[in-house]
Amino acid sequence: MSNLPQELPEYTKSQLALRNGQDKPAIWVALNGLIYDVTISRLWRNGKHYEHWAGQDLTDELKDAPHTEKVFEKFVVIGKLKP
Repeated sequence: MSNLPQELPEYTKSQLALRNGQDKPAIWVALNGLIYDVTISRLWRNGKHYEHWAGQDLTDELKDAPHTEKVFEKFVVIGKLKP
């Protein structure tokens, strides 16, 4: 995570929810307090990835995924989720 900018903008859960692939063209998801832009991923088309929806914090859901959080390394961190 050393390649992150020093100051990332902070977004509320409501702001994150708007980036669900439906309300706005951007598709974002949060994990461990960071927000990732997954718009370019073919696996997140229309804001849905299997049974998961974009615009949410997926931290608690990751434990049930067949992959680790390393898959998020290919995406750009665009902000932090406000507590």
